[in-house]
Amino acid sequence: MTRKRQARMLGILLRRSDWVTAGYIADHLGVTSRSVRSYVTAINRLAPHGDAIESGPLGYRAASGAAEVELDEDRPTRGTPRERALTLVRQLLETDEGVDVFVAALELHVSPGTIEADLRRIRAALDGTELGFRREAAVVSIEGSELARRRFIGLLVHEQADEGGRDVIASHRAAERLGLDAGEFTQTGRDLLDALSGLGYAVNELAAADVVLHVAIACDRSAHGHPLPDSGIAARELAPVAEVIRGIARNRFGAELGESDLAHLASLVMLSIVDSGSSGSGIRADPAVERAVASAVARVADAYDVELAQEGLVGRLALHVENLVRRVQEQLFSRNPMTRSLKAASPLVFEMAVQVASDLSRDLGVTIPDDEITDIAMHLGASLEIDRESRAVVTVALVCPGIDEMRRQLEKGIVAELGGEVEIIERSTRYDPDWAGFGADLVLTTIDPPAHGASEKVVRIPPFLSERDVSRIADAAHRVRRQRRLVRLREEIEKWFVPDAFVRDAPESSPESIIRTLGDSLIDAGIIDDGYVASALEREALSSTAFTESLAVPHAMTMSANRTAIAVAVSEHGIVWGEDRVHVVALVAFSESDRPAFQTVFEQFVDVFADPSNARRITRRATDLATFLTELAALIDET
Repeated sequence: MTRKRQARMLGILLRRSDWVTAGYIADHLGVTSRSVRSYVTAINRLAPHGDAIESGPLGYRAASGAAEVELDEDRPTRGTPRERALTLVRQLLETDEGVDVFVAALELHVSPGTIEADLRRIRAALDGTELGFRREAAVVSIEGSELARRRFIGLLVHEQADEGGRDVIASHRAAERLGLDAGEFTQTGRDLLDALSGLGYAVNELAAADVVLHVAIACDRSAHGHPLPDSGIAARELAPVAEVIRGIARNRFGAELGESDLAHLASLVMLSIVDSGSSGSGIRADPAVERAVASAVARVADAYDVELAQEGLVGRLALHVENLVRRVQEQLFSRNPMTRSLKAASPLVFEMAVQVASDLSRDLGVTIPDDEITDIAMHLGASLEIDRESRAVVTVALVCPGIDEMRRQLEKGIVAELGGEVEIIERSTRYDPDWAGFGADLVLTTIDPPAHGASEKVVRIPPFLSERDVSRIADAAHRVRRQRRLVRLREEIEKWFVPDAFVRDAPESSPESIIRTLGDSLIDAGIIDDGYVASALEREALSSTAFTESLAVPHAMTMSANRTAIAVAVSEHGIVWGEDRVHVVALVAFSESDRPAFQTVFEQFVDVFADPSNARRITRRATDLATFLTELAALIDET
């Protein structure tokens, strides 16, 4: 358990580029600050130069040696349950004769009972795969095709990487634990992308990264006498791509692959292709897939009352989904490193993608994982961007006395650099303007505002813009937009919360249990019924509703509540929620009549808790709903 917590701590510091307080880490891991200090000491001992984590007055942050530290049961030996299980898996996959339990126990220096426990875990891991588990007396074996064995190895690598942090280093270590040569993964990926680009293909780099894993698996299996049998697919049908794979296998892994292996790997490579040429090549998805995508997009646009009419969205998304379906069938995974950040920054867009994925899963009969939902969210977000930006324009008053030509050039520069973000609606050429009379969101001035009475919306700029000035104006516009949204939240928060729907010191429990507890309080208030709770659990099963490291917002996929309401549970020690440990859980019930409030409630509530210190403050100070609302309002006002 200590090693896992150390690994989680290191993962937090690697994900965040700034200082992280000891209190936040302690809360997130469910330990004391003293334990955090001991973890830092232990992790630094594992770094080659003792420089994995830097300490300072502001807390801790990852240093240059953090990426080189091996943690997760870490530096496993043959005696750990994980390493024994992986050793047994390799033995079982490499032989058709099976493995003798007693011989394995002698080789691994454990009891036969321990091996039996390891085999039970392996058998459970085979559930849902194309492989079977067979036993005759003391001899156990795995049955299934060579292709199914390779897919199982790939699945194990991903599962191990998920536990180790989901980053590139974790993936490489997971591959090495299964006996694969991961030292060439990075350069192999570059070779593959360069070669495919040279052939004129646009490539999904995330999917191509998994192809590299399958190439390594093929090289390892072939080297141990397990090539793919003749599949009837000639590599010459995909000759250029097959030759690329042949060269990579030979130069990077020292392996000579047969025609069946080359044909299979070339077909996997083609699944990482976005489009053969430009987006205007005229290629279209299967009509059935395109109809399913069009229907899902129309339903989500209606449900969320948004415009998704950008030209070509359905066609592009249909091509992506068709490719996705094929990759899922081949267990070729696209691991998107932006999943966590996109959920926190654009929760509404991600939620829309979850609904689209749910509809497509039902209509096309395929399960769509979180990383692929993120890809869908990127398509939807791109189509929303123009409309969302036009509604978020910040108005500006420009104060620029002096030469008219200078003012015109300054205004022209502002429009050219920030035309999509700000709109100049007021102009003043006076040296003594009525500072209090401006009605715009921001005042940009080339002269000093009064020493007293100048508001935060006044931004001093030079008459000739530099890149730094443009960035300052953009930052000020962002603050205005964010404050505008939070003010709406501040004005309406009290009417959303239910007096008896507040749980302090929520017990360490499962997400399902917390959802049911909060749901019962809203049922008692006559706001929702059992069906809404069931829908919220269904939504949670699709993708975790932990949108930040501290906040989970479970909710149903339908707006069937009698009115919009929120039930809250807080916990100082944290509640395990998927891969996170959250401190605030807000079960939100939405009604159809309050649909316009959905975006305000959802995105701005997540925005408040994007800063982990806000969650820590609320969970420590909020003893009941009244103090929770007081602290929430104070946080909004301070933002």
